[in-house]
Amino acid sequence: MPLRLFLVPLLAPALAALVLFLLLGWRMDAVFVSLATLTGSALTQLAARDALKRQLLTLARQVRTRAEGNAPGTREDEKDRLEEVANLQGAIDSLHQQLSARNAGLNQEARTLTAVLDGMAEGLWVTDAEGTVVHHNDALRDMLRTTGPIIGQRPLALLRNDALNEAVTRACREAASTRLELTLEGLFPRTLAIRVTPVGRDIPGSAAVFHDVTELRHLEKVRKDFVANVSHELRTPITAIRGYAETLQGGALQDTVMAPKMVDIIHRQSERLSELVEDLLELSRLESREVKLQVTDVPLAVAAARAAEVVRHKAGRKNITVELHVPTGLVGRGDERGLEQVLLNLLDNAVKYTPEGGRVTVTGVQEDGRCVVHVKDTGVGIEPKHLARIFERFYRVDKGRSRDMGGTGLGLSIVKHLMSAMGGEVRVDSQPNEGSTFTIFLPAAVPSEAAAG
Repeated sequence: MPLRLFLVPLLAPALAALVLFLLLGWRMDAVFVSLATLTGSALTQLAARDALKRQLLTLARQVRTRAEGNAPGTREDEKDRLEEVANLQGAIDSLHQQLSARNAGLNQEARTLTAVLDGMAEGLWVTDAEGTVVHHNDALRDMLRTTGPIIGQRPLALLRNDALNEAVTRACREAASTRLELTLEGLFPRTLAIRVTPVGRDIPGSAAVFHDVTELRHLEKVRKDFVANVSHELRTPITAIRGYAETLQGGALQDTVMAPKMVDIIHRQSERLSELVEDLLELSRLESREVKLQVTDVPLAVAAARAAEVVRHKAGRKNITVELHVPTGLVGRGDERGLEQVLLNLLDNAVKYTPEGGRVTVTGVQEDGRCVVHVKDTGVGIEPKHLARIFERFYRVDKGRSRDMGGTGLGLSIVKHLMSAMGGEVRVDSQPNEGSTFTIFLPAAVPSEAAAG
């Protein structure tokens, strides 16, 4: 406390008393009265100063307690405090309440923002002005498939990609936005579409949003391959039909030997074209869920017999034996027409790729509440590298040989979609030169109470 603030209130009463007594002519009494007044003033000042100090210390302690987020202690009696100190404490209490309400609002906003960011399917990171990651959401860790720390890392340390690092640098230094796409190699490759932008509003740094477009790019490739395969498959019969028709128009129609052969080729190619179109339409309806399957109890022995009857003539020309070992009591839940088509496609493929004198065997059993039907042949077999893609549209193990044998290349894809639509599945097991076994799994029919009794 400054010395003048202490001396002025201390000396003023004593000097006033001294002057008053001197004016009255009481010289000796004036000295004693002045000393007494000075002593009283000093004691009063000391007492008041000590009380004020105690109250200020108490107020400071309460302010520190509130600043630390704790409840204040027992408040002193209002009458024991100076009015100025009471007003000051009231102002501090009001300020504390306002700050507490504002902090609570900010904390709620921060929790809401964090919940929204962590709920995003897209990955997100935010960097400072130097390009160091200072915040990210949960989806980013899943996309990068990393268990290490992300905060505090630079882009090059997280993703070894110069283009991404340059994009972050431009966003931080030049406030420029960039779109780029990169592929992460590994056991499960992923393609990420990334947009890097400056944070904005005079806040230094950048933000990057990551979209996983792996499935989208795969679908685009499938679409392009499908269009290319359809074009190729259509071109072969159309070219043959057009070529032979032009030859006939050019005068070969009068050739009694060649003309019938050309007409027969045109007819066969037109049938092949018709089969391709029908298979494409069937596959399209299955994929778009336009086919309404009638799921009923289907005796699999009957379905297998009907399918075998269709291919028996083709098998007879190659001296291939078709054997059926499906119990008459084996009943599955599925669409009758769909099941016959599945078995027909599998049997047709088995006969097609089995050499002369071979054997095709159909067996059926019930396992774990499911009907299991195996279609086994003694054909050329399939190499392991092709098994994962054998059910794709137009996928052929031996393209040249498959086209020579006929077929549209869509049969196994239709089988897969039909089985999926009926709640079943299809698998393949094969070895080169040892034949193949295609197996379908179908829910078994629940026995009725009458049958069970």
